[in-house]
Amino acid sequence: MTQRVELATVMDRLAVDEVVTEYAVAVDDGDWEAYRRLFTPDGRADYRSAGGVEGDAGEIAAWLARTMELFPMRQHLIVNRRVRFGLLEQDSRDTARVQADYVNPMRLAGQDGGSTEPDFVCGGRYDFGLTRTAEGWRVREVVVHEKWRRAPQRRPEPAAS
Repeated sequence: MTQRVELATVMDRLAVDEVVTEYAVAVDDGDWEAYRRLFTPDGRADYRSAGGVEGDAGEIAAWLARTMELFPMRQHLIVNRRVRFGLLEQDSRDTARVQADYVNPMRLAGQDGGSTEPDFVCGGRYDFGLTRTAEGWRVREVVVHEKWRRAPQRRPEPAAS
């Protein structure tokens, strides 16, 4: 490999990593326009394993906007990113696959009068398919594979006397 090719690979890796980070920030901040801009025009997302829906970026942004109203505090972390180039459609350079684990602590609305401690936490793995476009790297597909969740326990109602 030449230094030029190695530098290009490093630059692509940084750009792909930036898209994944911007994905997390857009969801956590509720910036649904930024979320939609991260996708290719035909980009899709699949949240079914987490109890959600599957659809194009606009449909998913609208669904997330409604769903995330339940969680005014959210801060999900995307870690252990594995980036592989040229894995979509046997392309050699202009596609990438990213598998990355996530942990997503959130706070349900109206809980404990002002506490910021998370009471809903889930984790799993994202599977991103990215494509290089004229605007830079964009998400063509993302599939959420939720592996676990911890939700508040419902307290039993007091017995009627």
